[in-house]
Amino acid sequence: MRARKRFGQHFLHDVGVLQRIRSALGDLTNQCLLEIGPGRGALTEYLYVDELAHYTAVEIDRDLVPGLRSRFPKVDVLAQDILQADIADLLQSQSQPWRIIGNLPYNISTPLIIKLIELLDEQPQQVVDMVFMVQKEMADRLCAGPGTKDWGRLSVVVQLAAQIEVLFDVPPESFTPPPKVDSSVIRIRPVQHSQPNLDREILDRVLKLAFSARRKRLANGLKSLQLNWQELSVDPDKRPDQVTQPEFVCIVEWLASRKA
Repeated sequence: MRARKRFGQHFLHDVGVLQRIRSALGDLTNQCLLEIGPGRGALTEYLYVDELAHYTAVEIDRDLVPGLRSRFPKVDVLAQDILQADIADLLQSQSQPWRIIGNLPYNISTPLIIKLIELLDEQPQQVVDMVFMVQKEMADRLCAGPGTKDWGRLSVVVQLAAQIEVLFDVPPESFTPPPKVDSSVIRIRPVQHSQPNLDREILDRVLKLAFSARRKRLANGLKSLQLNWQELSVDPDKRPDQVTQPEFVCIVEWLASRKA
């Protein structure tokens, strides 16, 4: 079956890469596994072991679902768009935490990871880790630090709730059809951050304003927020890509205190 462009399908076929992803997950005995976008089941074949406690796979392409259900009868294959699915409800269907894995279509990677990070922010105990194949450029953004060109809104939001690790890179020829860019396999581990009650609405506003004017002074980009810089331990002359995560948190908490 041909890959469908509207679903952003690039089917992984490289046995070496499949084996490395399987190895990255380690012992799956009594684990609950959620696979996003199993496609033709190339990775599912490596993960489908009797020792698993539970296995759910979510596939948007309904034409692929019958084949998956036939090959992997013990997998609960859901014909759904993962962006529309109630992931929190799905995870609560089992009493133990989940491992989440997927070769993510590039066009859904950012909204899906943001959706999962929001879930982790509320229920970090529900997920052990997430291992995803994403575009290398996105992996660089997720792992970026202040002072680099890749440091931005996505980096700050994700790193507030998780640790990100690049496991290895994957070339285009490992897929059918080959994408035009390199990919990376990453691991996302939930962390218990020190600001569990951080106002995410204010954070999102601050980051959008700041990084939409990333070449300007922070004071100029956030001018509409009417910040009192003398009360903040943040240098207003910094550019947004030089501002650290704790400094953004400081700004958000100051604004939240004024709203309260």
